[in-house]
Amino acid sequence: MGVHDSVRNHADWPRLARLTHDLAFLDGGSDTAFTLASGRHSRWFFDTKPVMMHPEAASIMGELLNQRIQAMGATLVGGLELGAVPLTAIVIASPKADEALRGFMVRKSPKGRGGRKTNNPPGIEGTSLEGGGDVVIVEDVTTTGGSSILAVDRIHKDTECNVIGVISILDREEGAEAAFAAAGIAFESLMTRTDIVGL
Repeated sequence: MGVHDSVRNHADWPRLARLTHDLAFLDGGSDTAFTLASGRHSRWFFDTKPVMMHPEAASIMGELLNQRIQAMGATLVGGLELGAVPLTAIVIASPKADEALRGFMVRKSPKGRGGRKTNNPPGIEGTSLEGGGDVVIVEDVTTTGGSSILAVDRIHKDTECNVIGVISILDREEGAEAAFAAAGIAFESLMTRTDIVGL
């Protein structure tokens, strides 16, 4: 889907894009300047951690993510460590959050124990997912979609929850949309690489 019209047309979206450009974006000048987590090489690098840790940017992201999560009808939000951890906190702590919304995280490597209080399977921590629910997975930067698809697979395999969508802060536009479509997962982002590179 790319960026939903309701997100792109939000009054604060241009400010979030500008903050992301200023805080997260590097242009290395050549197509091999940076090696990404996926192993690919790219001219462009995005580190959204400073954006998530910026009060104004976090506030805007919280509002936009909650707007989309509520439109999807999810009651649970979370994703794969590390990027999804602060992002999930931004979503559930936002004044725009539905009071029924709860967050969780998926560890890349389970520690061998589940939630002693929550009865979650090993490696899924935070709110209890016992009994199921509709989930939106969040991610900071999406290249191929592999990290989020891993989180989706874990949720579907180990819980009774149903993942109804994935939302990323930034889609690098390098194959994630096609990968999610092939996996039957709705995908959108708050911004795209084109949005930020063009500023």
